[in-house]
Formats: sequence, C-alpha cells, structure tokens
Amino acid sequence: MPAHGVGIPFQSIGSEEHVAQAREKLKQEKAERPPEVAVAVEAALERNAREAALLDLRGVSDATDWFLIASGDSDTHARAIAENIIDRMREAGFRPAGVEGKASANWILLDYITLVVHVFLPRVRDYYDLERLWGDAPSLAVE
Repeated sequence: MPAHGVGIPFQSIGSEEHVAQAREKLKQEKAERPPEVAVAVEAALERNAREAALLDLRGVSDATDWFLIASGDSDTHARAIAENIIDRMREAGFRPAGVEGKASANWILLDYITLVVHVFLPRVRDYYDLERLWGDAPSLAVE
C-alpha cells in the first residue's frame, strides 16, 4: 500500500501541469469578477464564512448576475459575516439596495442588485439548497 494510505500512488493524484492549469483557471475566474463581488468574497472569508460558494448567474437569471452563498456556525457568526460584508462594501463605495433577515440571522440576504449575498445557518441552507436550485449557473472557486 502507498505511504499516504488511500490506495492511489501519490504521483497519479495530479501532475505539476494539472496544478498549474488549475491555478491559472482560478486566476482567470478571479480576474473576471466585478469589484463588488471580489470585495464581498474577501469580506465573507475575513469572518471565516463556511462553505462559501459563488454562482455566476449571468445568462441564467435576469434578476441578478451573482450569488455569494455562505454559512455561519451560529446566528452571531452569520450576523458578523453579513455585517463585515456590509462594512467592507460601504468602504468600497457599494450600498445595499436591501438587507433582510439580520434580526433572526437564519438567512440574511444582502441585495446589491448585480450581487445578492445569502448568509445562512447550515440547517436553513440545507433546506433551501440554492446551489441545487440554481444548478444551471456555473459555480466559481471561493478562496
């Protein structure tokens, strides 16, 4: 058995070329994101948002261009994520058209017209399953 214990020789997991291609693709995806999306993603990650996902809805929806979906471990955590996004977006010159759900923090929605941010508690996110509902939209890496 190989040293890493999963039954697959380490060398076959991925070549240097494959890793380089993956890094280049991620770099291109990040370059294509509008500034408000980049700021929101960074702000969510600053507060340790869980399972962050970015959906590119351009060509899929007329309502908005992007969804940023993330989870918080508790209502306090979800609220902290949302508040940091609001603060950082405001610093960058973006104001939300609407904010919903901050009081209960089960599902906080921040509407920036071209970007809609959803911050969920895990059980609520699992119930609504927006990633499956919007399955036609490409999902981009969030790092």
